[in-house]
Amino acid sequence: PHAPPRTPGLSEADRRLALRNALRYFPERLHAELAPEFAKELNEYGHIYMYRFRPTEYAMKAYPIEAYPAKCRQAACIQLMIMNNLDPEVAQFPHELVTYGGNGSVFNNWAQFLLTMKYLSEMTEEQTLTMYSGHPMGLFPSHADAPRVVITNGMMIPKFSTQEVYDRLYALGNTIYGQMTAGSYCYIGSQGIVHGTTITILNAGRKYLSSGDLRGKVYVSSGLGGMSGAQGKASDISGAIGVIAEVDEAALTKRYNQGWIQRIAKTPKECIDMIVELRAAMPEGTSIGFLGNVVSLWEALADHAESTGELLVELGSDQTSLHNPYNGGYYPVGLETVQESQDLMRTDPERFKELVHESLRRHVAAVNRMVA
Repeated sequence: PHAPPRTPGLSEADRRLALRNALRYFPERLHAELAPEFAKELNEYGHIYMYRFRPTEYAMKAYPIEAYPAKCRQAACIQLMIMNNLDPEVAQFPHELVTYGGNGSVFNNWAQFLLTMKYLSEMTEEQTLTMYSGHPMGLFPSHADAPRVVITNGMMIPKFSTQEVYDRLYALGNTIYGQMTAGSYCYIGSQGIVHGTTITILNAGRKYLSSGDLRGKVYVSSGLGGMSGAQGKASDISGAIGVIAEVDEAALTKRYNQGWIQRIAKTPKECIDMIVELRAAMPEGTSIGFLGNVVSLWEALADHAESTGELLVELGSDQTSLHNPYNGGYYPVGLETVQESQDLMRTDPERFKELVHESLRRHVAAVNRMVA
């Protein structure tokens, strides 16, 4: 899957600056060829990813460390980590260099990836590579006991630290939001958050249900794209029946094929029927991936509770990327497909925001019906 187009609201002067910033990575003799291509990317996607420089002659994944062309072991380790972060089996939007969270980036563009890997292949134990929001500033003299890489990401002046300013600076190529482990190259996939998610579910049971035994207890949440993919497996481990909604069929299918969820339901009724069946069977722990919007699921569960008197859910949560609600972190109910949402983000971002707000209100209202 690809990241949704961005709408950074650049002025014409900003667009020229974004192009100059992108072209700085290349000899001037190539600018005439690259500039129209980069301008097209900026117009179509709201960002210059430099897709033509994405490596295709080898699979993007972590290889045995001996396979990396490096002069020191530490540099090879970092090369391995970078490629793992961009592995399509790991990353949320690998072509856009986003590992998870909708905007947790490894680099701003593919030129930065190539240049960083080049520096790492040349680095000795007497050098340190400094990284500034995806931009490799160069190799500097250091010593064997110094860090091999020093990284800073997302640098913003607090007074101007707004979403709008960040979106502009990202589009200009000045910064990235590296999250915790995307821009620091140490993400290990959903397995990295399984432990914490499992402990959270178990402690929720102890706190709100006065029991650590979650057999037959239903945990409803949403998100299977990045870190949230751990929720199904955490439900299995904790003994609960996890029901995780996901609007993106590609993400849900990937988690199912990887074994992170055990079943798939494609309608609210099918999902509710599965929940009823599993509650009666009292399994040791299992998970259902619901293909659809979690708001639709919560509303169906609330309708079921009100019409039958049967409350099917004990615990609820949510792991959509609400730090990034208007650019793919939260898909509003009512839009039938991910593509429809992404099209509206690009063509009418204000209307998309309105739908997100409306969806969030319905989301909260449905959950409140379950706890009233």
